[in-house]
Amino acid sequence: MSTIIEKARYLRTKIEQLAETLPDAEALDYTALFKNWVAGTDYAVGDRVKYEDLLYKCVQAHTSQSDWMPDVTPALWARVSIDEWPEWIQPTGAQDAYMSGDKVSHNEKHWVSTADNNVWEPGVYGWNEVTE
Repeated sequence: MSTIIEKARYLRTKIEQLAETLPDAEALDYTALFKNWVAGTDYAVGDRVKYEDLLYKCVQAHTSQSDWMPDVTPALWARVSIDEWPEWIQPTGAQDAYMSGDKVSHNEKHWVSTADNNVWEPGVYGWNEVTE
């Protein structure tokens, strides 16, 4: 029986290593392959984790804390998405500011950032509304 458990652990490690190489579009189809987010873990920029069945990517290296869950800390985590017009989220600083050309949805409209390090709300400054 211990041989089966050892093989399973080995295969799980290999699966997790292969999952890390998947592009975001494919990774979204296989979120079950990714480790769950865990408090007290060292995360590096680019690490992807599963949290509440959603996939997140680390945007700032850190050691996670119990109150720094991916869905409430945009300074540390970005939800992995291939949506062309993701919903605008208020940046908390330079680490998650929008860059020139970034696309967002906000107030049922589409916007494109016209500035790097853009922390302004679309419609206020630094965005062009896209009419289709």
